[in-house]
Amino acid sequence: MSRIFGAITQNGYVVRNIEAAMRHWIEVLGVGPWFYVERAPIENFEYHGEPSPVDVSIALANSGALQIELIQQRNDAPSMYRDFLQAGHEGLQHVAYWTKTFEADLERILQLGYTIGQEGHVGTPGRFAYLSTEAHPGTVVELSDNSGPKGRMFERIAEAARGWDGHDPIRTVWPIGADG
Repeated sequence: MSRIFGAITQNGYVVRNIEAAMRHWIEVLGVGPWFYVERAPIENFEYHGEPSPVDVSIALANSGALQIELIQQRNDAPSMYRDFLQAGHEGLQHVAYWTKTFEADLERILQLGYTIGQEGHVGTPGRFAYLSTEAHPGTVVELSDNSGPKGRMFERIAEAARGWDGHDPIRTVWPIGADG
């Protein structure tokens, strides 16, 4: 448990081929089912304070209480995902902390001297911010608001993983943050 952020709730992996990554997690690691969004509905995305038209595919699954996120960037827009790949990395890029009091938590963290590397929204409220904390691959911190529809969807994903028998391993989902 982090004394600053709380418990890690998600590991985020940046991959070059999301379909191959899902197959690996399903066939080799036995994790699923995966909830796949070919074009994540990210709004108001900014990279180091500048708008950027990032286009990503996302897949989500749970292993116990920990959510696994796979991210494949589909364009060359500036982002921390692109930076990670251009540095020659693939794999664990960030750990996420979920909160229902995003604005207050972000303000507290910024007051401690942390800075935002990228941020945006997925649904409403659905805000997220990646902090510039990378000391080695996998140490970027994401703070994510899960107080609305996005949080309810995360709960459904965790529920689907409990007792998953291997059937229907990849499920295309409504946009993240929608109540569908």
